[in-house]
Amino acid sequence: MHDTSEFDSELFRTVISQLDTVAARLSLDVNIHERLRYPRRALVVSIPTRMDDGHTEVFIGYRVHHNTVLGPTKGGLRYHMGVNLGEVTALAMLMSWKCAIMGLPYGGAKGGVRCNPSTMSRAELEHMTRRYTAEIILLIGPDLDIPAPDLGTDEQTMAWMMDTYSMTQGKTVPGVVTGKPLILGGSAGRREATGRGIVYALYQAARHLSQELKGRRVVVQGFGNVGGVAARLLWREGALVVGISDVQGGIYNPNGLDIRQLEAHVAEAGGVAGFPGADAVSNTELLELPCDVLIPAAVGSQIRQDNADRVKAAIIAEGANGPTTPEADAILRDRGVTVIPDVLANAGGVVVSYFEWVQGLQYYFWRESEITARLQEIMSRALNRVWGIATKEGTDLRTAALMEGVRRVAEAFKLRGLYP
Repeated sequence: MHDTSEFDSELFRTVISQLDTVAARLSLDVNIHERLRYPRRALVVSIPTRMDDGHTEVFIGYRVHHNTVLGPTKGGLRYHMGVNLGEVTALAMLMSWKCAIMGLPYGGAKGGVRCNPSTMSRAELEHMTRRYTAEIILLIGPDLDIPAPDLGTDEQTMAWMMDTYSMTQGKTVPGVVTGKPLILGGSAGRREATGRGIVYALYQAARHLSQELKGRRVVVQGFGNVGGVAARLLWREGALVVGISDVQGGIYNPNGLDIRQLEAHVAEAGGVAGFPGADAVSNTELLELPCDVLIPAAVGSQIRQDNADRVKAAIIAEGANGPTTPEADAILRDRGVTVIPDVLANAGGVVVSYFEWVQGLQYYFWRESEITARLQEIMSRALNRVWGIATKEGTDLRTAALMEGVRRVAEAFKLRGLYP
């Protein structure tokens, strides 16, 4: 094993330790294990951007391909002050396992720009996005690497990326990114896909545990595209959503929150805080509220060694990437908590991204009902397969999911061999 210090970050150390544990359980060929520890390629770019006041700000951006053994790479693009090479590399590796678990013909990739999008104007974001796209253009393409939105990016970001790429090709290329606006070749159901996928995974997990979701108390950390959609769907199914938080803080009502009214409040007030009839709670307190199901759908490392023993939920469905640290994982496992890991629970986004890519390549678009039916089928199949591995191997769902993802990628490496 060589030095990987240039990729060093908390998340990178976590994913490498996960890989090493799984490799030992799979008795993985040492040569393939060594190849899996490194990204195939990593590009670091500077992004000079003209700001509104006329000065030029230089941002640092990244695009990392973990492996291309199953097909072109796929992965999000995040705009956040915490972005660094280690984090992006770790997320690309997690994308490899996620795509393999779901049976998609992709390797994992991830991109990021170290910036604070909330302090930038629309014009500044557009200038930066277009320049970033131009800088990484040699790495992206519909049969090469297909970016998608992530933390701090959205449909508009993807529209600018697609336009920039298309301008250099002299033709419109919708398949270069996913998560685009519908009118530009986006897919019906894409925005809700991750939240919807979490709910489908929870259905199956509850079924395996001989439970039902109706009447269960649910707490959701994060009320954006992921947490907000999951909360609404679970509420519609008769679950009691008792606690919700966003960046500003959280709210709690043990008798359940009316999600439709809460959405109207958020549209007006800009956040969940101050919702009538609910108590204010901090994000820390939210995770420890009495509930049956907890969905951390905000940012990473929220459930840690210092608070894992106070989490009261029996089921945790990870909406965010890496919300549980390895130390917390061990505590939750010993306590008998069922953790549906991020690589499985939040894979709905990449599944519908795949549908969007296929539709873009064919210039033929599906109805939303077809998309949700196919998403439910793929999510349910993946969860049931992983549950079967966990039962057979006597392990937790995260280890079982990673065993399935790593095994599939390793098998492809073995069949393809080493070039030259």
